[in-house]
Amino acid sequence: MYILLCNMSVLDMSFTSMVLPKLLDIFLTGNNVISYKGCITQVFFFVVLMVSEYFILAAMAYDRYVAICHPLRYSYFMSLHVCFWMSWTSWCIGVFEGILYGILISSCTFCRSNKVDHLFCDLKPLIKLSCSDTHTIEMVILGLGTIIGFVPSVMTLLSYMYIISAILKIHSKEGRHKTFSTCSSHLTVILLFYGTVLGMYMRPKSSYSMDQDKVFAILYAGVIPMLNPLIYSLKNEEVMKALYKIKKEVYLKRRLW
Repeated sequence: MYILLCNMSVLDMSFTSMVLPKLLDIFLTGNNVISYKGCITQVFFFVVLMVSEYFILAAMAYDRYVAICHPLRYSYFMSLHVCFWMSWTSWCIGVFEGILYGILISSCTFCRSNKVDHLFCDLKPLIKLSCSDTHTIEMVILGLGTIIGFVPSVMTLLSYMYIISAILKIHSKEGRHKTFSTCSSHLTVILLFYGTVLGMYMRPKSSYSMDQDKVFAILYAGVIPMLNPLIYSLKNEEVMKALYKIKKEVYLKRRLW
């Protein structure tokens, strides 16, 4: 479990490091220029991180399934070898898709404008800027994205179907609550991540809006990576004690005032 959480931490730090420093530079200095190579590099790392996170979240869903449905065989199904293999596979798929999308975007010709109407170099605004025929690229991106996105989504859905089924079989209310609480943090992260990404990339063209895309982009590139450590730490006893201590100090200060 901690190996997968370490991978999530790397993904969160990488997401924020890819987008936020350049945004802060733009806000503070007004320098909104990015080189062509820098733009393609952003596309590459964005795709790598997003695809890898899809598979890491699916691996974590499988981890919760094994812990709840097969607790006595957990160490066998989730051995160090299995965890490293799932992590390595997730990153490899992400790198493969990142290279492919980077090559596809690099093959486009840009002659209309050099202004990217987005918070960073993303696939949609770059394709919109291209003056070459992008139909084939759009079909490849849509088809490959659907296939690669389908596998972790189904894996996550099946894992939670078995988890819910196992929880419903528990007779005591306290037992059901305790069991469900072990996967509540992960489920919250999944809903946040899937909701923002699907809301951005799976909307019909009739409801397409660049302003909405910017809101979704800042959510999954900045806000969600910031919330993930807090969400996963809420069940940590030391974190809860620290939050209780802060709450108590705030209450005492208000009484003194």
